[in-house]
Amino acid sequence: MPYDFRPVLLRQAVAVAARGLPVMPLRAGKLPVGNCPSCAGSRCGDRPHMKAAGHCQCAAPCHGWAAATTDPTVLTSRAWAPAWRQAAGLAYHPGGAGLTVVDLDDAAALDWARTTLPPTRTVPTTRGEHWVYRGTMRSANGVREGVDVKSAMSYARWLGAGDGAMVPLPQAVRVLAVKQPPPARPVLAVPAPAGHGVCRHRSPAYLERGITMAEERITAAPSAVHHTVYRTFLAVLSAHGRCGCLTETHITRLFTAAQARGESPRHCAEAWNNARTRLGL
Repeated sequence: MPYDFRPVLLRQAVAVAARGLPVMPLRAGKLPVGNCPSCAGSRCGDRPHMKAAGHCQCAAPCHGWAAATTDPTVLTSRAWAPAWRQAAGLAYHPGGAGLTVVDLDDAAALDWARTTLPPTRTVPTTRGEHWVYRGTMRSANGVREGVDVKSAMSYARWLGAGDGAMVPLPQAVRVLAVKQPPPARPVLAVPAPAGHGVCRHRSPAYLERGITMAEERITAAPSAVHHTVYRTFLAVLSAHGRCGCLTETHITRLFTAAQARGESPRHCAEAWNNARTRLGL
């Protein structure tokens, strides 16, 4: 049976839910309100997946974006009354409404958006604007300085309907949440052996095959990468370390393969020098 407690925020929540936006209360600090004793006072860690983690014994999701709803019966129920009593604000789940919010937190972020993103519906915030697009994606905070993306499994403060026509979510926003590969580690230069005579190898292709096989061995190592790197360096130097055909370009290729598997430049240099010492080079 609906509860008859009707604070201003609850009335607003019912009106926003009627727009098709799943809504939820926020307490001071823009944090979700715990709608059950297990979630009160952030005991669940303010994580909406706390039910799966066993922190919440509720029969249904009761906290954060997972609790956001468009059902006025739920919003006005007696069970939610304590949450509305302590609510300081209102939020909604953009992904649940098929939307994405680009949260622009300062003037620099706004300048970037105006020169990069297509105009869409905008909502003024305390320090910047929310740009709202049709479409959902993975949410991500800090995708660039002053820019957060709120869509699936996230919530955004309700600050009004905003102005302007909403347009489809552009690719320029989607790529913001794509994790970029870490920058390549610097390759530590190690001089190639000087060599002590004429190359005994039959052709340059023999050396090329040897270096390629060494790269593949390092790349395919299922475990013990450090040991594999050392043994591979030892094998290369055993075959090519005395004839003068091994160049710094070849060594760079081997070091690059090792660093792609997590070896540091220092570890590569140590493995290379240890292999040279063992062979008396």
